[in-house]
Amino acid sequence: MAKTGTHQGFNERRRSGAESILLNSVQYLSNRSNLNGQSPAMNLLLTTVFLCWSSAAVSESWPEYRGPTGNGHAAVPTVPLAWSEESNVRWKTKIHDDGWATPVILGNQIWLTTALANGKEMYVVCVDRETGKVLLDRKLFDVASPRPLGNDLNCYASPSPTIEAGRVYVSFGSYGIACLDTVNFRVIWERRDLTCNHFRGPASSLFLSGELVITHMDGADYQYIVALRKDSGETVWKTQRSTDYRDLGEDGKPIAKGDYRKGFNTPISIEVAGQKLLISPASKAVYAYRPDTGDEIWQIPYDGHSTAVRTLFDGRNVFINSGSGKTELLAVDPLVSTVGDQPRILWRLSKHIPKRSSPVLVDGLIYSCTDGGVVSCVDKLDGSTVWRQRIGGEFSASLLYAAGRIYLCNQDGMTLVIEPGNQFKLLAENHLESGLMASPVALGNALYLRTKTHLYRIEE
Repeated sequence: MAKTGTHQGFNERRRSGAESILLNSVQYLSNRSNLNGQSPAMNLLLTTVFLCWSSAAVSESWPEYRGPTGNGHAAVPTVPLAWSEESNVRWKTKIHDDGWATPVILGNQIWLTTALANGKEMYVVCVDRETGKVLLDRKLFDVASPRPLGNDLNCYASPSPTIEAGRVYVSFGSYGIACLDTVNFRVIWERRDLTCNHFRGPASSLFLSGELVITHMDGADYQYIVALRKDSGETVWKTQRSTDYRDLGEDGKPIAKGDYRKGFNTPISIEVAGQKLLISPASKAVYAYRPDTGDEIWQIPYDGHSTAVRTLFDGRNVFINSGSGKTELLAVDPLVSTVGDQPRILWRLSKHIPKRSSPVLVDGLIYSCTDGGVVSCVDKLDGSTVWRQRIGGEFSASLLYAAGRIYLCNQDGMTLVIEPGNQFKLLAENHLESGLMASPVALGNALYLRTKTHLYRIEE
């Protein structure tokens, strides 16, 4: 059952800290102008000017791990090209324990999660964007017996939060999901009853769609997608995965203890020709659902499993990664005339496709980086390779496109910056003390980089 915490009225609950400051400041200006005998017209002018000046700061956000448009693009005028531990670091804040979750930002707040290496304690952290000061460091969940990760790549705090005015939603997969008030930091609701054996740890991030919070629960035992009410956490719909996993052994049980059934992806929402679809890659198939009901529209089977790479959408077609095993990039026309029909696959590419790092699409070209550091540029129209370059290193963080450049962060703390175009052009190499698992964020004129040990604000 969802648990609803004590909280204030709806209007204040939905208001972010920045919005509260804004409204208080407007009231202050109004009172001051009245005390000074200024006319109602002057009072209105002061209020209007303040509202216009403040609206940009309030609306600035990086609401989920792939940014405002869900595709790794940052609409920023400029961000640093070069930095090091000694230069262009505005602040550096220690984040305790382990967390690969990408930070999310709204107004002056940065939110992220972390957990003990053994998974027995799980935390949410809020950092002041201007100063780097920790505003909140709260243990949300105790876990008596977390399942072993089974590898040294993942951790127990990999799913990224998502944020909107007044609320932040954080996930540790089946170990717990919670919604917090960003003004008073109270827990509004939490869910700890969504069953799923992640087998190698949780990683699917939360996704907001209208009044719903949607998440994948693709485990070794259960596989489904579920939508919760934003205001209460109650289940609105829950849809079981319907594909044939083709993995049963002679005893009738899934081989490898269900390892080939799990997934780590996060859905995207698209609209084509008036049709709204939730594109949801999972193990052995990608699905399209109705976002409001969870009804399945179509599915495309494939051989991949453990899919993690986020889908791209160019306004007409989607570009889907099939995951581990036989890793492919599929270009798909998502429109079908009848529910249950399989959509048209435009092309497939099976060489040098990443398993973890999500790509970016810039001016008709798809840029990606494999786990082992091979960067590719592919034409979205036919899947032909424009160029390919080995840069070395191990990569898990997704690519960022900001200020006309592409940023690639590796697990040793190196960020390479390249120029998009028909030829590979390296612009800079930047190194921090610890490796980067979380994806980079760009907002305002700054980069926000979470390493394995710290959160940085990089700014000239």
